[in-house]
Amino acid sequence: MTNRDGLRTPEDLKPFDPDEQLGLPGEYPFTRGIYPRMYRERSWTMRQYSGFGDARQTNKRFRYLLEQGQTGLSVAFDLPTQLGYDSDHPLAAGEVGRVGVAVSTVEDLAELFEDIPLDRVSTSMTINATAPILLAMFVTLAKRTGIDPKNLQGTVQNDILKEYLARGNYIYPVTPSIRLAMDLWEYCIANIPRWNYVSVSGYHIREAGATAVQELAFTFADALCYVDAAVARGLAIDTFAPRISFFFGAHNHLLEEAAKFRAARRIWARLMREKYRARSERSCKLRFHTQTCGSTLTAQQPENNIIRVSLQALAAIFGGTQSLHTNSYDEALALPSERASTIALRTQQVIAHESGVRNEIDPMAGSYTIESMTNRIESGVMDLLEEIASQGGAVKCLENGFMKSQIEESAYMQQRRMESGEDVVVGVNAFEMERAQRIDLLKVSKALEKRRRRGMASYRSSRNERNKDRAIMKLIDAARGNENVMPRIMDCIGSAATLGEISDAFREVFGSYDR
Repeated sequence: MTNRDGLRTPEDLKPFDPDEQLGLPGEYPFTRGIYPRMYRERSWTMRQYSGFGDARQTNKRFRYLLEQGQTGLSVAFDLPTQLGYDSDHPLAAGEVGRVGVAVSTVEDLAELFEDIPLDRVSTSMTINATAPILLAMFVTLAKRTGIDPKNLQGTVQNDILKEYLARGNYIYPVTPSIRLAMDLWEYCIANIPRWNYVSVSGYHIREAGATAVQELAFTFADALCYVDAAVARGLAIDTFAPRISFFFGAHNHLLEEAAKFRAARRIWARLMREKYRARSERSCKLRFHTQTCGSTLTAQQPENNIIRVSLQALAAIFGGTQSLHTNSYDEALALPSERASTIALRTQQVIAHESGVRNEIDPMAGSYTIESMTNRIESGVMDLLEEIASQGGAVKCLENGFMKSQIEESAYMQQRRMESGEDVVVGVNAFEMERAQRIDLLKVSKALEKRRRRGMASYRSSRNERNKDRAIMKLIDAARGNENVMPRIMDCIGSAATLGEISDAFREVFGSYDR
């Protein structure tokens, strides 16, 4: 029976039994969370993404945030580090330390983590094209300080496919890049069993303009490509799947975002069990980190961003995230200041300790709106995954531009809705103020590059060039063959080779991707 508005009347609404229709938290397909008690048992990890200037400056920020109650580290690297250039390379000019910390040598990494116990603090590194080099440095540093790599906990992003799709920080062509990513997987499985060797990222896809459905579909398409590559290497699904992690964005639409995360868990669980025949429940559990979305932040009235970030954080928590980064209110203008970083961390702490959300395992379960959104998102994602599969998978859809064109169209439509006023952005196209808010911004000193160049010259002058050259040649030989390159990278670092020199060795073998 419907009323005159075409809506169902109360008599038509059937009781909703979440236990019967959704299952229980901690049970397959994990729609309601991957743990039975969720945050009642343990809070999400508060992992603020930080990095700027040189290692000493970022180490100071790390230690400050840990003192303020942060429970995990997340490292942002500058563009030269991400693209395989040392700080004194001509192409690094103007970018050293600007969007993250500059790391060219293992000594930089040692300074970055000075007085931080690597075996007691979980560390995430957002690094992709040079991920094998940064991880090798991290392991070298751990061994140097007497820590068994088997005790290291953390994540290296190592998701190169999304770089070609949405972010652009790639170095080599696709096929050798996947090979390097898989070498890292194999090395971690054998040597760092508690380490997550990939964090498949939907965040950057969403930031490029994708919808919630596209974010999940394209992320899972990339993940399935990696899974297929691992299986092709002879790895059993239950050997590696439990250490696959994900990284999603949290946008402004509170309910849709919470539903997105619930749908993501269900989709991944079913893919692992039905497509890959995973037997272990751990293989089917989608574990993910969330970052509030930088693309939603505005330079106009920047303090409004505190409210946006709070809503996005709630969406991630209602969705059952395992760890969370909350953006700082000044990030539309500059790298986060200490004050802004503190407010961002306090946002998580207030939610965790004052809102009561940790008392409820899955507070949105059974809501008609949430469950229908979850179902709709799942259906849309599966349709897109089928379309990608019909075209040959993620790599083929990178080459033919299918996924990129979809993101660009979505980004265009979002911009049109904002410009027309259909989508209201407070302070930008409505409720504007003539007088701008004045805030103090963090600035990276122009003297940093000169200081870094002097440091690199000193580093090179103090090493044995013959030993370094011999290690680089052995790395090149390994890259030309089928040998896992990770041990050779470790040897190069032990011989004082720099990140740029190791990257150049791979460029010599693989070439560069110049699209």
